[in-house]
Amino acid sequence: MLSRRKMLGGAGAISAAVAAASVSKVAMAALPEPVIQTKPDTMPPLVPNTGRPYNPVVTLNGWTLPWRMNNGVKEFHLVAEPVVREMSPGFKAHLWGYNGQSPGPTIEVVEGDRVRLFVTNKLGELTSIHWHGQRLPNGMDGVTGLNQPGIPPGKTYVYEFVARRPGTFMYHPHADEMVQMAMGMMGFWITHPKGKHPLIDEVDRDFCFLLNAYDIDPGAATPKIMTMLDFNLWSWNSRIFPGIDPLVVRHMDKVRIRVGNLTMTNHPIHLHGHEFLITGTDGGPTPKSTRQYEVTADIAVGQMRQMDFLADEEGDWAFHCHKSHHTMNAMGHDVPTMIGVDHRGVAKQITKLIPDYMVMGERGMKDMTEMEMPLPDNTAAMMAGTGPFGAVGMGGMFSVVKVRKDQKRGDYSDPGWYQHPPGTVAYEFTGALPDPARFKADVSPGPGSMPSMAKPAQDVEVKVRKPAGGHSGH
Repeated sequence: MLSRRKMLGGAGAISAAVAAASVSKVAMAALPEPVIQTKPDTMPPLVPNTGRPYNPVVTLNGWTLPWRMNNGVKEFHLVAEPVVREMSPGFKAHLWGYNGQSPGPTIEVVEGDRVRLFVTNKLGELTSIHWHGQRLPNGMDGVTGLNQPGIPPGKTYVYEFVARRPGTFMYHPHADEMVQMAMGMMGFWITHPKGKHPLIDEVDRDFCFLLNAYDIDPGAATPKIMTMLDFNLWSWNSRIFPGIDPLVVRHMDKVRIRVGNLTMTNHPIHLHGHEFLITGTDGGPTPKSTRQYEVTADIAVGQMRQMDFLADEEGDWAFHCHKSHHTMNAMGHDVPTMIGVDHRGVAKQITKLIPDYMVMGERGMKDMTEMEMPLPDNTAAMMAGTGPFGAVGMGGMFSVVKVRKDQKRGDYSDPGWYQHPPGTVAYEFTGALPDPARFKADVSPGPGSMPSMAKPAQDVEVKVRKPAGGHSGH
């Protein structure tokens, strides 16, 4: 993490906040030095050294923006600018974001804090920021033309309001919104309660990430911004599995995961091995009488959800969007079905002429994980994750919750793969196999069937072909 003058490096965000709080009166009257982040790693929680205390969050593959206190006001500086985001190792996208990253840094404040946010525009067009979900003065809501003029390129505007209610929020532009959000401009905002809250339980680990999506052709680096629904890269904080970090927790930790959806479709987010409670929505903490245990939470466009669970089962537990297309990378929508056809030799020849040519494998998409399918440059493999038992067969919106008994409090480092106790892994049946019951069912009309009047002289196998022209408009 570096400032523009490389003053705040090395010790990271915590030292940045401390350094910013100790500058001179002249410096305090000037624009706060912006802090940038260029690494895609999950940064440790930013423990507050000024202002009211709170339990900080951990942003998956992201970070929290340091602030300075200025006469009792928390001051932040966001810089809207083009950024290069490594969405997975070796696959880099040219996006727009804030302070060197897309999404931008998470902003953490405490209920009742007065905040002042300086926003500098280093894009080539007008921008603004809408503070999604906040109660604030109308002129601070960030809709260009309605609440404020757009921020011209090279200019800095100031937003100032009180964080009135605790909860999970987001920020994003409300200027040329389709383009700027499709290019990755967004970020998370957490307002912590100022004291013990009857509806907000204390937790040991608090994670957050944004659901976002991009349409980047294989071999390209810039998203297509006119896409309506056919995005091909489904990401968490602009990272795609296996580039997404695991969520590491200690056995019996109380865990909170906050998710915001800034894609253009809903996402049923599913956790294995545990049940969770939805303890917060866009409207704030949920009444305890309305909570019920879930293993999947559908998060609609523009919504935030806060889910709490007790990590009481050791292991490596999958955590993912349950729309199967969203757990693949570089998914093409006009990919021909080639199941049963060994086309690998042909594909190698075609990719010499058409660099972005991709088809599904002989036995399905999972071939992409196990065979050396030719891929264009700067393209993430569809499903490249590898686990202790081989290919995981997932990409996109997929990660792993790692629950360990020997993980130390506050330690977020990856403990490696779970070591299963003997006798607790699914195994192959090696006994005699009976005749499949399916064959008998195929020739039986069933006890409730009516007699057929004109049965064909011989069985006819029907082959169904999809009509040409795709499925747009459905």
